[in-house]
Amino acid sequence: MRKTLTLAAAAALTVSASFTMAQTYEFKAIGQPVATGLIQKNVEQPFFENFAERTGIDATMDYKPLDVTGIKDTEELRILKSRLVDIVSLRLSQVSRDEPTILGLDLVGLNPDYATGRITSAAYRDKVDAQLQAKFNTKLLGVWPFGPQVLFCEPEIGQLSDLKGKKVRVYDQNLANFVSSVGGTPVPIGFPDVHQSLARGVVDCAITGPSSANSAGWPEVTNYMLPVAFQLAMNGYGMNLDAFNSMTPEDQKKLEAGFDALVDEIWTYSEELFDDAVRCNVGAQPCETGKSYDLKLVPITDKDRGIIGNAVQEISFPTWAEICDAQNSECSADWKASVGDALNH
Repeated sequence: MRKTLTLAAAAALTVSASFTMAQTYEFKAIGQPVATGLIQKNVEQPFFENFAERTGIDATMDYKPLDVTGIKDTEELRILKSRLVDIVSLRLSQVSRDEPTILGLDLVGLNPDYATGRITSAAYRDKVDAQLQAKFNTKLLGVWPFGPQVLFCEPEIGQLSDLKGKKVRVYDQNLANFVSSVGGTPVPIGFPDVHQSLARGVVDCAITGPSSANSAGWPEVTNYMLPVAFQLAMNGYGMNLDAFNSMTPEDQKKLEAGFDALVDEIWTYSEELFDDAVRCNVGAQPCETGKSYDLKLVPITDKDRGIIGNAVQEISFPTWAEICDAQNSECSADWKASVGDALNH
């Protein structure tokens, strides 16, 4: 009888030990490129470097920024699907060629400000998540913005129509279609290569957020900034589904809560950075987060506001819907029933 009890106790201890071990995780993550600036440096990287503390999960985290890995941002969903890493800070526009549903979060003209962007992301996140889970074995853990994407040019500009005949760096097809509609020539270039492309005259103008441009030194090779918001540059966090499902239900909830807090922090910080970076780029004060430059701030005309405001119905939604519906037959209908209803589009 004693032997039976001893064996039973040993078995219970073994089960207990196995259960304890099952709650310790080792994750690999890829973050935003260092070149993109302060969101990566001051918010994202500290979160991953203190992952166990920030989530309450017993886990180690091997975090590397994208631009030290040799991996292209266009490959991020494929990397997640194959589980070369567990978590990726997704550059959503750059991976949208693999999954065009993603662009429904940030069509040109859709999100003129942060408040609208929050409505859009809340309305459409689940649709994007469903597609990522089905096609890329990836769970979407949150969506956040770099901030309003504005125009930087070396030659003089005074309004959007001045882009006619000029080469403009873009980062997704929806933005490329818009640039073409106002007479510009869209040129897709990865962010790390834009500074050199502007310096060498490969492009005349380029679009990004004011803070990222400041961090990357774009004002050194441009003269004008037109702060009309084309998009909010939505990004997100994706996790391989197998990695997520390897966690206990309790730890899954902790993980999701941790990323919810991170994403909310980025939304707030992004808005602070935008306002400050606009001042820094044109030499105004206070300039607290970047380097002071002397770009000329181009006033936004009522005509340009109208062009951007009408872009969703006239350009960005129709061209995107055709592409997206070809891969996901419910794409545009889902968008109309979620984002369209929420924003009366």
